[in-house]
Amino acid sequence: MSSPSNDRNGRVRPTGWRVPLAVAVVTGFVMFLVVRETYSSLVLLPWTAIPTLLLLAFGELITAVHVRRRIRGESGTEPIEPISAARLVAFAKASVLLGALACGAFGGFALALLDWLHSPHARTDALVAGGTALSGLLLALAAVFLEYACRVPPDSHENGGAKG
Repeated sequence: MSSPSNDRNGRVRPTGWRVPLAVAVVTGFVMFLVVRETYSSLVLLPWTAIPTLLLLAFGELITAVHVRRRIRGESGTEPIEPISAARLVAFAKASVLLGALACGAFGGFALALLDWLHSPHARTDALVAGGTALSGLLLALAAVFLEYACRVPPDSHENGGAKG
């Protein structure tokens, strides 16, 4: 009996745009509804999520550049182990979902506060939520690039360039 993953010959497919978009939209909608009903009882949002997500995005971007060079066999680099590339792909796929989740949740939070921008507390939270949503988007984009960087060029299999 074959499973759906066997139908693809054991290959990992690139992350599409539908699942991360659905995660962001559904999370944003739920957060929008929750914040509209319970905002007065919430504490200030911590700003620390912004630099955390930005550092993760920056780290994934730098990793993607180096991995891409190694997979393409550029001079001065040593080949990457296949298991390392597979782990990076799994990490990138998880990061895309985390970025979409953060973007949706904090974007929904910011949208829910648009009616209360006259309050300094709400204005601060809206700015923090918007910054965190943007950081989540940047993380998702960096993760997509990392996943792309882990792809083996089509001619590597023909020339024996992939080493295991």
